Amino acid sequence: MEIDDLILCPLCKNIPVNEQEDFFNELKFKTKSFKKGEWIVRHGDPVLALHILLKGSVKAEMLSESGAVLNIETIHAPRPLAPAFLFAENNQFPVDVVALENCEIILIPKDSIIKQLATNETFLKEYMAFASNRAHFLSERLKFLSTKTIKGKLAQYILDRSKNMVFTLAMSQTALAEYFGVTRPSLSRSLSEMINDEIISLKGKNGKILNLMKLNRLITQ
Repeated sequence: MEIDDLILCPLCKNIPVNEQEDFFNELKFKTKSFKKGEWIVRHGDPVLALHILLKGSVKAEMLSESGAVLNIETIHAPRPLAPAFLFAENNQFPVDVVALENCEIILIPKDSIIKQLATNETFLKEYMAFASNRAHFLSERLKFLSTKTIKGKLAQYILDRSKNMVFTLAMSQTALAEYFGVTRPSLSRSLSEMINDEIISLKGKNGKILNLMKLNRLITQ
């Protein structure tokens, strides 16, 4: 295991330098490599060890009731994958995880994680904070996906990323359509209608909110 990579993981980054050697020496682990496009885990697989993405990037996705693929998020190394589910009663991965490039994953058994949580206060705090933040993220993501209309999703996306009525679309329309779980033509049509209705203006990826009241109203429709 490359400690220089792992120490940058959110769960480990604040472990004091004088404790790092003992911490990593105590960890039991194995390493697995995946090629671009390979499945790392599938929805419903049991979480029997802490998975940490050490190198590369992955996408977490799930199927909607209509059968559309929903892109939940893109994860870049070094990051743990579903750490809270390691201790859940129903300890199954909630999403499919697919390698976007060649990846390296380390797997740390549950008993080894429990030992570190019991003996290293910094690791305990970081683990709890990360798991809590992820729970909040997933809650917000599900709330976003439950918005019925494409315009509502666009409105929520824009509002979440706006400052002083200005926003930037960080993704291409193709990536944004996948993120919303809709087709690209449908997304493009909804975006054009919002521009024609003078709710927003858009030049390239940079936009401006022209009518905040109408934009907020789209979320509840």
